[in-house]
Amino acid sequence: MTPSATAPAATPGAASPAAAPAPAPAAAPAVDRPLLIELLTVAQRRLARGLTAQLEAEGCTLDQWRVMRALTDDAGRSMGELAQTLLIPQASLSRIVDALAEAGWVYRRQDEHDRRRITAHLSRRGHTRLTRLDALAAAHDAAVRTACGSEDPGPLLRHLTEA
Repeated sequence: MTPSATAPAATPGAASPAAAPAPAPAAAPAVDRPLLIELLTVAQRRLARGLTAQLEAEGCTLDQWRVMRALTDDAGRSMGELAQTLLIPQASLSRIVDALAEAGWVYRRQDEHDRRRITAHLSRRGHTRLTRLDALAAAHDAAVRTACGSEDPGPLLRHLTEA
């Protein structure tokens, strides 16, 4: 047998005894635990995804439902008020209200006191539709609360509603 036949075969990627060891790759910064904003973002997206699917089965988007809920008091809201309250960009809100008006769930009216101001209102048909959509949302909410093991959202909700 020849000396080369008895030597161990070279392993791909293995360093020869004469070669210097390869530097270790730079480690990513360690994350002890996720930040609250990360947890809340994931939770919000998961919650919204579930409700969105139920609302879309009824022919309504999550933002359309939110706009309809904001109009339940029959006082009417300007586009600026709705955009600020719902944190929806005004251009997006205009498209949402256009779609709601086309479906007959919302109508626009000129303000009695300021003719330059246009307000959005929930129609009778919109109230009826919202009752059905709210029932779906309430069932979704109850299921989530049950899964979380709590009926009381606690301090988090109090903090968020005070903001």
